[in-house]
Amino acid sequence: MRTVLATLSVLCLAALAVAQVPFEQAARDLSSPDAGTRLRTVQILRDAAYPEAAVPLARAVADTQDEIQLTAIAAELNIFLAERVVAKKRVAMVVEVRNPILAEPAFTAGPSVLGALPVPAEVLDALRFAARDNNPRVGLEALYAFGTLGWSPSGAARRELLQRSGADVAALLGAPDPAMRYAAARVLGRLFASRPHDDPIEATVGDGAITALNDNDRAVKTAVMAALGAMRYERAVQALTDLFTFYNKGEVAEAALDALAHIAYSASAPLFTAQLAGTASSTMRAIAIDGLTRLGDPARLTEIRAAADRDHGDAVTLAAAFASAVLENGPVERIVDAVTKPRMRDRARVYIAELASRRAASFGPHLVDPDERIRLELVEALGVAGDSTALRMLDPLLQDRDPQVARAAERAAARLRAAQ
Repeated sequence: MRTVLATLSVLCLAALAVAQVPFEQAARDLSSPDAGTRLRTVQILRDAAYPEAAVPLARAVADTQDEIQLTAIAAELNIFLAERVVAKKRVAMVVEVRNPILAEPAFTAGPSVLGALPVPAEVLDALRFAARDNNPRVGLEALYAFGTLGWSPSGAARRELLQRSGADVAALLGAPDPAMRYAAARVLGRLFASRPHDDPIEATVGDGAITALNDNDRAVKTAVMAALGAMRYERAVQALTDLFTFYNKGEVAEAALDALAHIAYSASAPLFTAQLAGTASSTMRAIAIDGLTRLGDPARLTEIRAAADRDHGDAVTLAAAFASAVLENGPVERIVDAVTKPRMRDRARVYIAELASRRAASFGPHLVDPDERIRLELVEALGVAGDSTALRMLDPLLQDRDPQVARAAERAAARLRAAQ
């Protein structure tokens, strides 16, 4: 942590020195009555990515000028991203290349894009409030930035954040703009995804998401289903079951079944079993296996294996490997190898994330795999799983021959130490 802070401090001081603006002056200039001064200051702080600028910049997120707000949101992201973005640079001293810092791609990339620095509550509150901005672009950037950075807190800080923000994010599920509703559903699923020791989901949040299942935009509807599944909100089981029965097949039916498979409520067992024995697609069958696996009953392995014997599709085979890994501590090789296969990568990542929080040690032998893609995927999964016992497994990776893996291991170790 000290090394990270020291590095960022040097970067900030260098950037401010080039701009000939002391940090204290820059902080004061954020309140300047001149919009041009405020914008230039925010741009300097965005490029410097100095941790101490995070709280002062929170004021700029609520600025009256849209460009200042957007730049401030980018600045907040840049401070906490694992890999700092250089907003603009010159190539061969002639061509200026601009690298935008956008919130939605950072959100989509997942929690591993974050470094280990704690995100102050003032920053998260400012982003949450800005999500209601009158300018739709500002609102979307703020909401996705909130969803990206809001994953970081743990323990008491996480409980307080969820208590403060749940109703606000759920309310955005009713926004007029479908892009905002879609973003709200995704952010809800990211922040409120069930973790050990979480408080029960408040009814205003969970029931608000159930109501949003009636959205007439298919992308929003499926994102809401994913959020309910991530939250493991049991009150949604009946509504999701009804939607699955109504659609029966296709994208929406798959999303409903997948949400039920994540909630893993015992009453859904007959529905999952029916997909194994019926004429369901391989995708549906794989999702049903996931649901039976998460119910936690090893006796289910017999019917899962029978289904896999009948259906040799990649998704079903991988789901059966996940079932074996969870229900009988079976090998994880097939799941690990799947992250190198584009068609199976996303599903394998889900399984690895779940297994990393249950039995991190099983991935130890694979951290020396000759394929750097595998080492990188596992390091990032261990870094966000929250199991501090993985720290000793990450130590050798700090000197990995692949610089990207080594940097990821450093971030993962710092994140696990900070969460202890």
